[in-house]
Amino acid sequence: MSNLIPIGRFSRVTRLSIKALRHYDESGLLAPAWVDPSSGYRYYTYAQVTAAEVIRVLRSLDMPLDEVREALATDDREVVAKLLDRHRARLQDEVDRRTRMLTFLLRLIDQEGSPMTYDVTVKEVPAQHAAVLRRRTSAQTISQDVGSGYEAIATAVARAGIAIAGPPYLVMTELVDDEMPGEIELGFPVATPFPTTGEEGVTGAELPGGLVAATVHRGPYDEEGPAYRAVEAWVQEHGHVHAGPPREVYLNSPGEVTDPSQYLTEIQFPIAVPA
Repeated sequence: MSNLIPIGRFSRVTRLSIKALRHYDESGLLAPAWVDPSSGYRYYTYAQVTAAEVIRVLRSLDMPLDEVREALATDDREVVAKLLDRHRARLQDEVDRRTRMLTFLLRLIDQEGSPMTYDVTVKEVPAQHAAVLRRRTSAQTISQDVGSGYEAIATAVARAGIAIAGPPYLVMTELVDDEMPGEIELGFPVATPFPTTGEEGVTGAELPGGLVAATVHRGPYDEEGPAYRAVEAWVQEHGHVHAGPPREVYLNSPGEVTDPSQYLTEIQFPIAVPA
């Protein structure tokens, strides 16, 4: 095959690292034109430069790999335009989120020493059958993982013919932050026991009952920190002890309320009264 370009030269031409080119080959995005069977060395052609540039630009805009693959696989300009429009909307959502977080940060700084006020109450919650899904996630992917997780649970519950009996909840069984991924537990209360082993990792469980110290946060999910702090401080001030990890109960959802400032989340801390 003539006019082959070694991977090192192709890397310089496309401004994609050799490591990235190998990754895109393994991901099925951009396979080399020829691989030397004796050395495994990859070679490309100048005809592949345009595809490489498309990949470089789309990845610089954080388009997911599967959508990049879809854009490269079609000659239909309308399909590509729809993919770009969808990603443009996603980028705008992220700009809006970051702008909102900067405003939230300024509000926190302005209120230093006089934290936001939350009413904390103690109530008894009953034990409840639940359909549960546990997933590992990261700070970067938690929104997508939670959304797809609830879809999987709802689908499994519907196929089992069981009624949902309350709003969805989330338990962060491991801390998830910008540095460390961790496990979360997503669940829907259900009217009757869900099968112990269901589809797509959805299982049946018993959501424990007992006393909880709780407050309701109104606003975006990523601004819940002061609500957690308020409940934690209340538990300590009143001499209670923790009886399990905190639970977030979503009293409404983005499907019902489009304005994040109107999201309602109940933060519940299971507690025990010291003897």
